[in-house]
Amino acid sequence: MSTPNLQAFQDQVADLLLRHRSLLDVLSKYGQSDASVNRAVTKAITECGCLELHAKRQPYKEEMNLHEAKDSMESHVKGQLCEHCTEVIRSELGKHLFYMSALCNLLDIQLEDVIKDEAKKCQTLGIFNLS
Repeated sequence: MSTPNLQAFQDQVADLLLRHRSLLDVLSKYGQSDASVNRAVTKAITECGCLELHAKRQPYKEEMNLHEAKDSMESHVKGQLCEHCTEVIRSELGKHLFYMSALCNLLDIQLEDVIKDEAKKCQTLGIFNLS
C-alpha cells in the first residue's frame, strides 16, 4: 500500500468524520488528542522506563557561535523508545493528526499548504523562526 499524500488523508478524514462535525467538538478532541500524546510520552518515562528525562539548564553562553550552540544543546532524553511505547505514541500522534486534519477541513485550510508555508518560513527565518 502506498503512503497517501496529505490531501488524500485530509479527504479521508472528511469522509470519516461523522460525530464531531462541530468546530467546538473538533477543537476539544484536538486538545484531548494533544494531551494523549503528552501522556503516552510521559508513560514511556514513568511507567515503562524505556526513556529517561535528565532535564537541566542548557549550557548556552552568549560568546558561543551558532555551530557551538547547536552542538552544546541537549534534548535531555536518554534511552530509546521500546516497541510498545513507539506503537502507542505513533497511534496517539495519528489521532492528533486526524483531528488536525478535521480542523483544517472545517476551516477550509489545506494541511499541505500549512506545511509548505511553515517550511518556507523555516527556510527564510532559519534559526530565528522559533525564538
